[in-house]
Amino acid sequence: MTMIWIALFMMLFFSFFRGNISSDVMNISYSDFRKYVSDGQISQVTFEGDEITGHFKKPVKKGASKNPVAYKEFKTVMPPIAGSALLDLLEKNGVTIAAETKQKSWFATLLVGLIPWLLIIGFFIYMRRRAGSMGGVAGGLFGFGKSKAKLYTKSSSNVTFEDVAGLTNAKKELSEIVDFLKDPSKFRSLGGKLPKGVLLAGPPGTGKTLMARAVAGEAEVPFYSISGSEFIEMFVGVGASRVRDMFEKAKKDAPAIIFIDEIDSIGRVRGTGLGGGHDEREQTLNQILSEMDGFEAHESVIVMAATNRPDILDPALVRPGRFDRQVMLDLPQREARKDILQIHARKVRMDGEVDLGVVADMTVGFSGAQLENLINEAALLAARKGKNQVEFEDLEQSRDKILLGLEREERISDEEKKAIAYHEAGHTLLAKLLPNVDPLQKVTIIPRGRALGATEQIPQADRHNFSRSYLLNRITIMLGGRVAEKMVYNDITTGAGDDLKNATQLARRMVCQWGMSEKLGAVTFKQGEEHPFLGRELTEPKDFSEHTAQVIDEEVERIVHHMEKKAWEVLEPNRYKLDAIAKALMEHETLENKDIDEILEGARNLQPNPS
Repeated sequence: MTMIWIALFMMLFFSFFRGNISSDVMNISYSDFRKYVSDGQISQVTFEGDEITGHFKKPVKKGASKNPVAYKEFKTVMPPIAGSALLDLLEKNGVTIAAETKQKSWFATLLVGLIPWLLIIGFFIYMRRRAGSMGGVAGGLFGFGKSKAKLYTKSSSNVTFEDVAGLTNAKKELSEIVDFLKDPSKFRSLGGKLPKGVLLAGPPGTGKTLMARAVAGEAEVPFYSISGSEFIEMFVGVGASRVRDMFEKAKKDAPAIIFIDEIDSIGRVRGTGLGGGHDEREQTLNQILSEMDGFEAHESVIVMAATNRPDILDPALVRPGRFDRQVMLDLPQREARKDILQIHARKVRMDGEVDLGVVADMTVGFSGAQLENLINEAALLAARKGKNQVEFEDLEQSRDKILLGLEREERISDEEKKAIAYHEAGHTLLAKLLPNVDPLQKVTIIPRGRALGATEQIPQADRHNFSRSYLLNRITIMLGGRVAEKMVYNDITTGAGDDLKNATQLARRMVCQWGMSEKLGAVTFKQGEEHPFLGRELTEPKDFSEHTAQVIDEEVERIVHHMEKKAWEVLEPNRYKLDAIAKALMEHETLENKDIDEILEGARNLQPNPS
């Protein structure tokens, strides 16, 4: 490339001088110049400083007799003593006289002529570098096909399994991969083959990327990391070219690991793109399939990928021979949450009285990323308060911020505040009186996020299986706020909108997914099926009749109405307890579980006489 620029510069240089140095200009002495003037052979002269240039009336031949050169112009230098005598001689012979200011130096002339070319060349250099930054490390228009995968070695990344808390089952599954990479001959001697791919699937924030780096750190092999979206560019074929380049680099460094994060961005089921089989994403996927299936036995390269949508991946990608193993990374359980909190708590100054086990109990359903964010938010909150260490109160407030949002600053009228207090008191009282429910943690009427208040229940242990009675009581508690409003004000408000939505969704799942309908029995229907990781309902075509759909709606309606009636039957004889909790909420705004117990104990004196 450098030689091309040098050649271009030389061409411009010579073309400039060729245009500025004429071949038909004859250098003559001043004496010859005067003789030509006297003989009437000069038609015009131009004075420029001490230089005289001009034109002959007729070309003057000079040089070899066989091939003389005919000159039309001449150039000479005027001596200082010429004076006005020269002008008289020129006027006498009818020579046209012109005068110009002295020309710039040859360097200035050269520079002025080259400026436009320098600007053009600079523009091309800028565009080349810009294309290089877009096209990969190699740069240039030919760099678009180069892989953007980042290489991590042991010196740049020393993450091991010890840095990953929890995920015991996943570590056991991946430890075999580490053994394969460290000593593949041990397995080949028994006829075993190296796994070609490992798919890490699980909800967001469960540590899929961290686990992949831990495998590379344990095996002490090069680790190529890239996101699935980095394969796709606006140019067709770039993705497939980058895949080839990445696999070639990994093969040279074998044993090695290739990690593709968010593989669902390129690994979706084929045939769904706008371009059909020629879609750029599908070409990239086809190249990945080809590279994975083309590994030789001696090529110790393992492909690891992460996704939270394994259900949409192409079947050819997850078949044996490609991604041989699928490792599920679930949300951490209680002990795992405690270990994760301890790892992240090392980085902050924590109060010695803080029990991370209690914090782990309060964070059911939190992912590893959320737990890290909890510690960080608590540290920021303690710093804003001017503390020199993080206390349990900061962790609790940070948890409320993550779950419920920031406290809203607008002032709520006393009447509206009272209605909210009765609404939350209805939830709270049912949570204390109904059996087989999650223990009450606290209740608040401080507006946070979109909620005007909140009643918080935390299970004593991680639950994976729910009984019908538990779910029905849960719906009853959801409807307790609406029932309390109706009981006290003989009216209802919009504050129960989210409760009604959640109660209806839960009742529909009981009927359609879990066979908990008394009328329909042990059958399931494709309606409102929840995504295994995202917790969202997926729309699927109905596989039942309109009559069955009507029965489903009736069953959902029956469950919700029956639980609303049950909530009324529980709250009505305990109205005095409801009033006591609402009054305490109006006064203190936030009540813990022990505060609720004290209020209920003191409310016994307010119990009306049975008569």
